[in-house]
Amino acid sequence: MVVLLATSYLAIFSEAGSSSSSQFSNAILIKVDQSGRGDYRRIQDAIDAVPSRNSQHVFILVKPGVYREKVVVPADKPFITISGRKNTVEHTIITGNDYGDIFKSPTFTVFASDFVARYLTIQNTYGSGAKAVALRVEGDKAAFLGCRIMSHQDTLLDDVGRHYYKNCYIEGDTDFICGNAASLFEKCHLHSLSQSNGAITAQHRQSPRENTGFTFLGCKITGVKSAILGRPWGAYARVVFAQTYMSSVILPNGWEDWNDPSRQRTSYFAEYKCYGPGASANKRVNWLRTLSSEDAVPYLKESIMSTQSWIRSKPTHLIPLSKYKAISTSFNKRYTP
Repeated sequence: MVVLLATSYLAIFSEAGSSSSSQFSNAILIKVDQSGRGDYRRIQDAIDAVPSRNSQHVFILVKPGVYREKVVVPADKPFITISGRKNTVEHTIITGNDYGDIFKSPTFTVFASDFVARYLTIQNTYGSGAKAVALRVEGDKAAFLGCRIMSHQDTLLDDVGRHYYKNCYIEGDTDFICGNAASLFEKCHLHSLSQSNGAITAQHRQSPRENTGFTFLGCKITGVKSAILGRPWGAYARVVFAQTYMSSVILPNGWEDWNDPSRQRTSYFAEYKCYGPGASANKRVNWLRTLSSEDAVPYLKESIMSTQSWIRSKPTHLIPLSKYKAISTSFNKRYTP
């Protein structure tokens, strides 16, 4: 049973319909700078400048600053990268404070496919007590590299599609990684602000036919008081923590069933070779899967990442927007800085 589940899960990262990263060695460069020394002052204006049904790699470079705007990457604008710089991630901030509706409150929303974010801080500063999403990801084949994603409740709505998060810092207190995407979190730092048993994950898989789930590989978990690893938002929730450091913030039971014992039979919560004071299996819930080395193989990087050719590296040649507009009308007809 474990092998069948893992095999079907691995299928979600198949290469069917994916785009090779090699075809995007060149990119159109758009600069966003609040000082006025770029192509645009607002991130949304730069996104709006990308033509509908875009087929070229667009690299939006965001200079440090606090960008107080709700950003949306529409579904008809794929192949966009939005990037800060590695050494200024804490100073390249996209911020909002909307709350209440999980789908309307996000500071940053991605509907487009083939999207990459690098070295950005994305935050919702509303605080605790209500749903206040920082980032919602609904597009397929999205990657977040070296980003900081911060709020309290429902910080990251990892909604729909195949997603990859690497070296990200994700902070919240209640269900702060939630949704029904198929996602790998590699070497991410998860920091719980919970004061009493808040869940890190709330995965929303609702039937055994859905090839979705969250895998956390080589991550680190810290926090301020006490937390659990997850609870099943959907009856068939699937979450795996592998080779992850767990501080003492993780309670001994590790997991909860959202007050529905029937979900103990249908959800799939598993751990593999986790370590640290919060990783002891002695008092874990008795419906947790503890994976063997064989069972764990499909959840490890070598298996999952081999099928993810859609994750783009940084382009090797950037064409400034001004030069590109001189040879193409696609950015000229409707959009001007």
